Formats: sequence, structure tokens, C-alpha cells
Amino acid sequence: MTVDDRFSERETPSERPLGTRSEIITGPVSDWATDFSHTEPEWAADPYAIQDDLRGRCPIARTERFGGGWLPTRYEDVAAIAYDTDNFSSRSIVMSNFRAARELAPVGSIPPISSDPPFHHHARKLLLPAFTKSAVAKREAATRAFCHSLIDLMEGQEVVDAARDYAQHIPMRVIADMLGFPPEDGPKFRRFIESALEGINLPADERVERMGQVFAYLLEQIRDHVENPRDDLTTYLINAELGGARLDPSHVSGTIALLLIAGIDTTWSAIGASLWHLARTPADRERLVAEPELVPTAMEELLRAYAPVTMARLVKEDMRWRGVDMKAEDWILLSFPAANRDPAQFERADEVVIDREVNRHAAFGLGIHRCVGSHLARMELRVALEVWLERVPAFSLADPDAVTWATGQVRGPRTLPLRIG
Repeated sequence: MTVDDRFSERETPSERPLGTRSEIITGPVSDWATDFSHTEPEWAADPYAIQDDLRGRCPIARTERFGGGWLPTRYEDVAAIAYDTDNFSSRSIVMSNFRAARELAPVGSIPPISSDPPFHHHARKLLLPAFTKSAVAKREAATRAFCHSLIDLMEGQEVVDAARDYAQHIPMRVIADMLGFPPEDGPKFRRFIESALEGINLPADERVERMGQVFAYLLEQIRDHVENPRDDLTTYLINAELGGARLDPSHVSGTIALLLIAGIDTTWSAIGASLWHLARTPADRERLVAEPELVPTAMEELLRAYAPVTMARLVKEDMRWRGVDMKAEDWILLSFPAANRDPAQFERADEVVIDREVNRHAAFGLGIHRCVGSHLARMELRVALEVWLERVPAFSLADPDAVTWATGQVRGPRTLPLRIG
């Protein structure tokens, strides 16, 4: 089979069996300990108060929504599950109204984050060369120049939307450049993100259709790379091998989907949340303007305090785990934000201490699925903050009530109006 033959059919993960479906359940939460839902507006607005309450009275909460699931809020429980690949599967990582079919394991639809051992190790290893510190360092100058160009476009404006006009564009450009995708396709990327991460309460058929659009776009880009190879990550994946064979087309498209969707939204959210904090905390903003060398340390604290990512797992078999009876196919909502604010793990856990020296946070995950792109995300966040603080040293929230936050498992500002000066 030639490379061209592999991509001649339009077969995508979204067209395969989707497994267990459950009814769509939305609406007000009666008790977060027994009826939690990460899709409700109060969770998007402020999940930390909810998580703190649960950690004190019901550290492993339960819900019957989405076919049943659990929410651990203590660092030790989150870490234990993240490292336990014997009892918990990663084949579905977005807690929604259906689960990926068991037959998709151990690869999953978006490897390596959806992969279980032993396949996961090999799929992850393929990506490591593109995300080393040295590889990421080569992208810093272009990223910095792009950040400056975004601020140039804001010249003369008294109020800007830092989420839509700044934060979202930075990872979009970086990932597009890495994959060799047209940078002008940014609006499409935003729609793909909304479909994958924020549209989880849609009927399964509609969700499948939307994801089908994502993979149709990816296949178009992959075929263009087959016909016109170049030095980028897409061409690398097309030519990569596992076990002496080239990657399955669904592996190539699934991995690219992961990089495109997760690689953009997580960093976009982290940049936006950091700017939101600095806009509402003048003392921290003024200190970083005066001490720019503190930005890397402050960045880690902002990642801890406003960790954007929550991942999901599926229970493999019926079992009793730390006092609760889990059933096969129960969801586990693995909240790294909750773990990062556990007072048993961090001093002054509910405070943002921008010069915190010991900071082993879980913003990039724990266990075998710890973010492969953490060096890239750190570079983007650091550069975005350095450039913003250099060019816009004085800013505040134009209207605190106008700030909106993404719902679902990646939380960050979607609108962030800032007053300049």
C-alpha cells in the first residue's frame, strides 16, 4: 500500500461505532455531591468554590448524568487515578452523552491521549521530538513577533477583548505553523474546538456530524501534504512508522485532531485566565511590570491557580475504590484544577502567590498522559505575558460582568474586555 492509498477513503474515527449512549441531562444541580455537572453555568463561572465544598464534605462526588460518573477533588485521589491504567481507561477523555466503544481501546480515536498501554507508549514516543525544549525554542522568535503584531492591531483602542483579539490567536498560529495548515483557517479551528469540547450536550448524531466536519477538513489537509510534502508535523506523521508499518490513517488524523483542538484551547485558556487575573489584581500586575524576570515563576502559579484542563477516564470493571462502588463504564472526571487547590498539597492553596517557589502543580496532568506539549504551552504563555506586559503595562477589567468562561472540560475566558491605560 502506498501513502496515497492509505488516505484514499474517507474513514475517520467519528464514523466508527460510538458505543454506549445515555440521555442528555442538563439543568440545575440539586446537590453537587450527588448530581454534579461540569456543563452548568455556575461551574463555568466559578468551579473552585464548588470543588472546595466537595473536598470538605464529599471528596468523591457522584452524578447520574451522562450515564453515571464520579468527581474526585483531592490531589491524592486525582493522582492515584491518573497513574492507575489497570483500572481506568483513557479511550474516552471527554465526559459527554456517549462513550467510545470498548473496541477502540487501546488506540482510541485521538492517540496518544485516548490510548491505553502498551500502545500509548509508542504513540506518545512518536511525538516527543517535535516538543522538546530545543525544538520549541526555535519557535519563540516567531511567536514573540506574532504577539507584537496582534498588539499593533489594537493601537488606539481604549477597550480590547484580550481573549478574542489576543489569547486565542497565539496558539492558533503556532499550531497551524507546526502542522503546515493555512493560518487563515483560524476561524475554522475555533468552530472545531467548540464542537469537540463545548458541544457535549448535543444529540449524539449531531455531535458525530460536527466531528465529521473536523475530520473531513483534516483529511483534506493530509491529502494536500501527501501531494505536496514539506517539513512539518503533518508530513512527519504521514511518513512515521510503528512496528515497521506506516500509521493507520485514523491514527494520523486523530493525532492531528488532538494537536489542533487540545493544543489551541488549553493554551488560549491559560493566556486568557492569566490576563484576567492580572487585570483584576493590580499589585501582581504592577510587580510583574517592574520585575519581568519574575514572569516564568508567576506563570507557573497562574497555571496552578487557573489550570484550564480537566480530563475524563472510564472505569474498566466493577470495583470498590476508596469507599465508593464504581461500575464498569462509569465516568471519572479527573479535575486537575481541583487537585491544584487542595490545601493538603499546597500552602495557601486558594491564593495566587506569584513568587511561589515550590510549585509541583498538575496543570499539565499526571501519569502517562501528562501533556506532551507542556514545553510549547509554557513558551507560548510566557511570551504572551512578556509581550503584553511590555506593550500594555496598565490595564484593568472594563466590565467584570462581561467576562464569559468556556463550559466543559477546558475552562478559560471566551470574552475578556480589558480597558487599556
